[in-house]
Amino acid sequence: MKPAKLGGGRSSVEAVLGFALGAVGGCILGATEIPVDRVLSELTAAGPLKPIMEEVSTVGPLGLGTLLGATALSAAMTSAVAGVILAAIVALLFVASRSCLPSHADSAGLWVSAGLAGALGATLSGATLGITIEWIVRTFGMVGLLCALSVFTVLKPLQYLVFKQLWVEGRCCTLGSTVWAGDREQNEISEAQQRQREAELMEQRILTLEKGGEDDGAELKSKWEAEHQQREERERKRREIEEAEMEQRTIQDWINTVVVKHVDFLAFSGIPMTVIAVVTSGFGLFGYGVHQSVFIVLLALVAVIAYLLMRSSDFKFWMLVGCMGMIATFVIAMLTLHAGQVVVSTAMKMRAAGQEQSRENVSARMNQQSSVEALNAAVFVSRLCQLSLGATVGGALVRRRLGEVKVIVGAASVAGGLLVGVEVLGTVLGEGGRAGALLGVVGAAGVSVGAAAAMAGGWSSWLGTLGTIAGLIIGALGVGRWHIVNIGLQVPAAYVFAMTNPF
Repeated sequence: MKPAKLGGGRSSVEAVLGFALGAVGGCILGATEIPVDRVLSELTAAGPLKPIMEEVSTVGPLGLGTLLGATALSAAMTSAVAGVILAAIVALLFVASRSCLPSHADSAGLWVSAGLAGALGATLSGATLGITIEWIVRTFGMVGLLCALSVFTVLKPLQYLVFKQLWVEGRCCTLGSTVWAGDREQNEISEAQQRQREAELMEQRILTLEKGGEDDGAELKSKWEAEHQQREERERKRREIEEAEMEQRTIQDWINTVVVKHVDFLAFSGIPMTVIAVVTSGFGLFGYGVHQSVFIVLLALVAVIAYLLMRSSDFKFWMLVGCMGMIATFVIAMLTLHAGQVVVSTAMKMRAAGQEQSRENVSARMNQQSSVEALNAAVFVSRLCQLSLGATVGGALVRRRLGEVKVIVGAASVAGGLLVGVEVLGTVLGEGGRAGALLGVVGAAGVSVGAAAAMAGGWSSWLGTLGTIAGLIIGALGVGRWHIVNIGLQVPAAYVFAMTNPF
C-alpha cells in the first residue's frame, strides 16, 4: 500500500508532506492532553473523590482498582464502538440511497457525514456513560457500580445476537438494490423499444423494395446511425449501472464486516475484565480485600483466562483487546495496592523517626492515595484504549485508499471542534460527563493519528516514513506541553493498532 502520489514520489517531497500530515495528527493528540488532565484533577479533588474513598474498605484496594479499571475500559470500548456503528449506519444509508454518485469512494458527503456521525456518537455515548457512572458511584457506591457493570456485561451478548441477526439479514440496506433494479428495468424497456423501432425500419424498407419503390439510402442510413448511437449510449449506461452497483455492493460488504466485527468486539471483550473485577471485589466484600490470597487468585485468573483466549484456534480481535484490557485492569489493581502500601511505609519511617501518627489518619491517607491512583490509572488506560481503537479505524480507512489527507485532516478538524464544544458545555456535563466526552474526542483524534501512522508505513522511501513519525511525535509533544511519558506510551500504542487489521 502506498499513499496517494501527492508529492510525485520524490523522497524529499514525501518527507515534507509526511511531516506536515504527521504534525496534524500529533497536534490534535497533544491538544487532548491538557483538557483530560484538567478533568482528572477535578475528579481527584476532595468532593468527587469522597464516595470512592469511603468504598476502599468495602471492596479492598485490589477490588477498587479492578472495578474502576474494568468500568473505565468498558465505557471507552462502548463509546468507541457506538461511534463506529453510527458512522457505518450513516455511510450505509448514503450508499444505499446513491446520494454519493458518481463515485462512492470520492464522495465528500459520504465520508464527512459518516465521520461527523461517528465522532458525535462516540462523544455523546462517552458523556452519557460518564454521567451514569458518576451517578451510580455517588448513589450506590462501589457495590452498585459492580452490579451495574455485571448486568451491562451480561446484557451485551444478548444485544449482540439480536443486532447481528437484524444486520446480517440486510433488513436495513435493501434500498440500494431496489433503486438499481428500477434502473435496470428502465434500461431493459428502452432496449426493447429500440429493437422494435429497428424491426419497424427493416420492415418498412422491405415493403418499399417489394412495392418497387425507391430506396432512400441516405435517410435510412441516418436513421440507422441514430439508432446505433442510442444503442451505444444504452450499453454505456448499462455498464455504468453494473459498475456502480458493484462498487456499492463492495462498500456495503466492507461496512457490514466492520460493524459485525465491532459488535462482536463490544459483546465479548469486556467479559475477562468483568470477571476479574467481580472476583476481586467479591473477596473485598467478604473481608479479604487486603489479604494476600486475593492477589494470588487475581494473578491466577489473569493467567488462565489469557491462556484460554490466546490458544483459541479461531483467534479474533476481541480476544486480543480483551486480554490487553484484562492485563491493564490487573496493572491498575497493582498500582492501587502499591499506593496504599507506600503510605504505610512512609508512616512506619515517620514512626521510627519519632513522629507518631494515629491509625485513623494513616488509614484515611491510604484510602485517599489508593483512590487517586486508581482513578489516575483508570483514566489513562481508558484514554489509551480509546486512542488505540480510533487508530485502528484510521489505519483501516487509509488501507481502503480513501485518501490520507482527507482522513487525517478531517478527523483532526472534527476532534478539534468537539474539543471546543466539550469545553464550552463543561459545566452542564459535570466531571463524569466531561471525562466520558473527552474520551470520545480522544477516539476521534486517534483516527487522525492512526491514519498518519498507517501512512508512515506506506511511503516508498524511508525519508517519508521518518518525516511522518517525526511530525507525529513533535506535534504531540509540542502541543501537549511535553508530556513525554503519556505521549511516549500513546504514540507507539496508536501505531501498533493502526497497523493491525481486525477486519
